[in-house]
Amino acid sequence: MKIALIDSGIGLLAASAAVRRLRPDADLVLSFDPEGMPWGPRTPAGVTERALAVAEAAAARRPDALIIGCNTATVHSLPALRARLEPGIPVIGTVPAIKPAAAGGGRVAIWATPATTGSTYQRGLITSFADGVPVTEVPCWGLAEAVEHADHAAVDAAVSAAAALTPDDVTAVVLGCTHYELLAERIRAAVQPAGAAPVALHGSAGAVAAQALRRIGARPAPDAPATGTVTVLLNGREGGLPEAALGYAEARLLRTASPAASQ
Repeated sequence: MKIALIDSGIGLLAASAAVRRLRPDADLVLSFDPEGMPWGPRTPAGVTERALAVAEAAAARRPDALIIGCNTATVHSLPALRARLEPGIPVIGTVPAIKPAAAGGGRVAIWATPATTGSTYQRGLITSFADGVPVTEVPCWGLAEAVEHADHAAVDAAVSAAAALTPDDVTAVVLGCTHYELLAERIRAAVQPAGAAPVALHGSAGAVAAQALRRIGARPAPDAPATGTVTVLLNGREGGLPEAALGYAEARLLRTASPAASQ
């Protein structure tokens, strides 16, 4: 079994680690776009062009499925990627976990990039999945960029700023950018009021990994032998994980995998 994931940067690590936990025997192909990152400020057409390029590089390695490990690329590029790759390679997008967060009925905060916050896309998800639930959209200025570069001081500043915009009575926080899932415990600590019930965090990585397995008719097997390899593609060329990635547990988990053979 081989699963490919694409993103401009290290946001794909959360879903990659989720796949690794569900299927330690699965080979992974991680296709990055260091020459074109970040995708967020690009036009929809620009994002799609870059996403198609890294997806085609991954597709050349013959994966059984491809995960778009980026919310922005999913919004703008999912139809084009499916048109290009399916039915041969199922393509799975990443959608913010608003529906499960709203299921509890309490106040929900959605942490997202400034470009996504207030967007027609996010407002549509709120209307569809959180109608009648109080929702606060929280723009996280500079947080994805700080995560990407493992700039801890900038991460602390961005998390503190976003936490200050988050109501004290929230019961759930949606991590609306895949980069944020790498900071789950830090974000939880920042939004957790003293003496209150634990705030639930809702990311997408676990659901995306499970959906990828379903699309190819596979089942989770977390106790399978850890024989899966990891191939890293940097604009189509084999390389290693970005140095900044290694500060996150998800990347360290992937490094315990068998080294990828030349393909």
